Amino acid sequence: MSLLGGLLVFLMFVQGGQSMLGSLSREEDEKKLLVNTLGRKWEYTFTTLVVFGGAFFAAFPLFYSTSFGGAYWAWMIMLFSFVMQAVSYEFQSKPGNIFGARTYRVFLFLNGLIGTILLGVVVSSFFTGSEFTVGKGNIAILGGGGGNVISQWQSPLLGLELLADFRNLSLGLAVFFLARTLASLFFINRLNHDALENRSHRFVLYNGIPFVVFFLIFLIWTLFAEGYAVDPVTGDIFLEKMKYLNNFIEMPLVGILFLLGVVAVLYGIIKSAIDFKYKKGIWFAGAGTVVTVMMLLINAGLNNTAYYPSSYDLQSSLTIFNSSSSFFTLSVMAIVSLLVPVVVGYIIYAWGLLEKKKLGIDDVKKDGHVY
Repeated sequence: MSLLGGLLVFLMFVQGGQSMLGSLSREEDEKKLLVNTLGRKWEYTFTTLVVFGGAFFAAFPLFYSTSFGGAYWAWMIMLFSFVMQAVSYEFQSKPGNIFGARTYRVFLFLNGLIGTILLGVVVSSFFTGSEFTVGKGNIAILGGGGGNVISQWQSPLLGLELLADFRNLSLGLAVFFLARTLASLFFINRLNHDALENRSHRFVLYNGIPFVVFFLIFLIWTLFAEGYAVDPVTGDIFLEKMKYLNNFIEMPLVGILFLLGVVAVLYGIIKSAIDFKYKKGIWFAGAGTVVTVMMLLINAGLNNTAYYPSSYDLQSSLTIFNSSSSFFTLSVMAIVSLLVPVVVGYIIYAWGLLEKKKLGIDDVKKDGHVY
């Protein structure tokens, strides 16, 4: 799960690039080049998001029903933005497009803005908590009828209240600016266009600085705040001072890998911002992003920690013990997970085939499949 989460955040560079279509490009040919460069990668992000949600459903069905059913508007708005993305890539260059390419590019921008921020906000709630209750004996009366409901969301805003927590918003903005930074690094590595490459180097700095600021706000606040701990004997949930900092200390390998991931991201950003001849920043920052997010998610769920805490009712918080699937389901998932290296290998192989040469404006004009 943590690996899928790390890959998803890295692949959000597609959304980051979409949010810069209007600011990074100057002419129509440049816009088409950026759209077609991202268009060769957008399905990776979409597929990873679907697999991430499906894996959560299989491994932790109670989380799936609690979060997806409770934080309804947060998830639905985010998912709808991804639907707009798919429609935009497929139809903006089709004959008979009555809306025009500009309309679909607005949709791409909205996906780049909304998708990244809401993803960060939802992930942040793994540390800050959400307003829900869980009780397998609950019987809720909805609209005059009755039904057996295990979990109930207590806020009428159904997930949008998460935006009011500045710590959640800080991680949301951090993911947004990280996606834009990774997109800039991707353009530097991928494009055969001097003007766009030079602008991308500057955009690494423009977006890298706010990313670091917002990420540090979230990280320092989280490490020194109270966290949601689990009593290993009774299963009771309680607040522990500096719980997430203690997790890194008590799981030193996780803490070390987290720091190495952060260093790799910073190296890719700083090196690309100061050296306009450097083209490989995406690989350092990308790998660092995957590792950093993996370690954050592990921190949120292991070492007797409630990975999806309830700020409304502590004892309703979800842990890997009280919300996981049956032993049989987890066993099947463990076997299926052995295929992950094969899938990753295929992605690397397919990526290599698509990246044999840098993409320029002439290549887009000659390509039979244009987005």
